Amino acid sequence: MEKSLFTREWQEVVTLLRTLRKERGITQEELAERIQEPQTFVSKCERGGRRLDLLEVREFCRAIGVPFVEFVQQLEERLATLPSEQPRQRRPKRVS
Repeated sequence: MEKSLFTREWQEVVTLLRTLRKERGITQEELAERIQEPQTFVSKCERGGRRLDLLEVREFCRAIGVPFVEFVQQLEERLATLPSEQPRQRRPKRVS
């Protein structure tokens, strides 16, 4: 299974968070202050270098003024447009 930090789906999460922040004219510094984290934390999250849990995503949404439900709806719309990946086939075990 691919690490969740490197999936196209996770990239959509961080891209949407960054897009919504920028649309509202909020800098990384302002967001960091609102969530009481350093700016480098926000940067790392937006670049996909740190995985956010569900409650952290909710806190980002609150800090940028987007209802969490609206964020999830927008995310679902984006994810629905991604091409589906074929599940990997497992190789049969070799018997010696």
